Amino acid sequence: MFEERGYKRTFYSAPQSVTSLVAAFLEPSLTVLVFLAVSHAFDEPIGRSDLTLCLLVFALTFPGRNRFWDRPLNAAVDIGTSWLALLAILLLCGYATRSLNLFEPDIVFWWAVVTPALLWLTYFSGRALLRRLAAQPENRRTAVVVGAGALGVKVANAFRARGDIGLSFLGYFDDRADQRVDPDAMLMRLGSLRQVAEYVREHGVHEVYITLPLGSQPRIVELLEQVQGTTASVFFVPDVFGISIIQGRLQDMNGVPVVGLCETPFTGTNRLVKRIEDVVLASLILVLISPLLMAIAIGVRLTSPGPALFRQRRNGLDGTEIVVWKFRSMRTQDDGAVVPQATKGDPRITPFGAFLRRTSLDELPQFFNVLQGHMSIVGPRPHAVAHNEQYRQLIKAYMVRHKVKPGITGWAQIHGHRGETDTIEKMQARVEYDLEYLRNWTLGLDLQIIARTVKLVLIDRHAY
Repeated sequence: MFEERGYKRTFYSAPQSVTSLVAAFLEPSLTVLVFLAVSHAFDEPIGRSDLTLCLLVFALTFPGRNRFWDRPLNAAVDIGTSWLALLAILLLCGYATRSLNLFEPDIVFWWAVVTPALLWLTYFSGRALLRRLAAQPENRRTAVVVGAGALGVKVANAFRARGDIGLSFLGYFDDRADQRVDPDAMLMRLGSLRQVAEYVREHGVHEVYITLPLGSQPRIVELLEQVQGTTASVFFVPDVFGISIIQGRLQDMNGVPVVGLCETPFTGTNRLVKRIEDVVLASLILVLISPLLMAIAIGVRLTSPGPALFRQRRNGLDGTEIVVWKFRSMRTQDDGAVVPQATKGDPRITPFGAFLRRTSLDELPQFFNVLQGHMSIVGPRPHAVAHNEQYRQLIKAYMVRHKVKPGITGWAQIHGHRGETDTIEKMQARVEYDLEYLRNWTLGLDLQIIARTVKLVLIDRHAY
């Protein structure tokens, strides 16, 4: 039927693993159940406010992250960070809606303490169970790698690093002479490409990973024809390690396989989730800080003549120019205009402006930019247009950071790469963190960045 319509599907999305499915429901369900259990232990009836809290918590934590394969310490840190971020959001919502008094403090306290400990214990127990199951002979799988080059060694090392997935690596096949083979693969060569199919049949190999370069296409086609006569699963590993992959995806475009190498993470439902996050959090934050905004505006006007706000032109999504709002921290020129750019220690910066810059309070009006849709709360910091033109020619993949909206805070900022970037090395480090954010974006990561930003602003006077 599909072929009659001119559409023949070539690739299918990999099905979700059982452990990922369990993890998706485990964290939100366990979090809600602990709250209900603690309420029952205190003989507290479940009211409408409690049910509302449970629904909100389930929505914020679904789907849960699959931590079954994480190391215990990494899982503990990740659970603790995510849990603190969730509690901060709930407290913020409770304060904004004046509903904190609806909940018993003792219940909230024990729920906050027991939940992360029980989550870690559950993931730790699940990890031990999965490792035990993977170690059983009937669950072990064997694999060989075709291609004894650097890419083949990367694949083999990935097998060894994940010994808990039940995959045993047997060795490499390659036609090249010894001097052209990666030294790390030399001792595990099993034969030439013509011997792959026979070896797979005789030893019951389950998986074959082909890591040959694309220039070897005739050999790859011949090899596939031979291996497809066995029962082994065949995987092709393209050599893309030499380029920066951003949200790499495999798509099926009307029967044509398309490999996406550089894409924004905010497509489809991710785009909707990101926008909802920005609107909800920016609205709540603006309500909470409105007295502070008025006080700062009055302080700017009283300490130097001129407007309280000024505008800066920056590059936004896809490199388009946007106008970013900030509290004025410098003296105006004789004609009333505000000098657009200043460096640390610039004499034009007013004492009150220096305080605003040191505490990042001059950035607060950018929450209005978030509501306008020009910025996000979390994302790469917007740079001056002149800086973009300069660094796009000096730093590889610099403009990729503009595939998402610029943010008030970001992954680079909470890792110390903030403030002025007066050297290429500093800008390079910031860009690397920005690209890492694009590769690994999740809603949970955004919440972690927001929580850590609040901590930096409150504790570190040189945060921004």
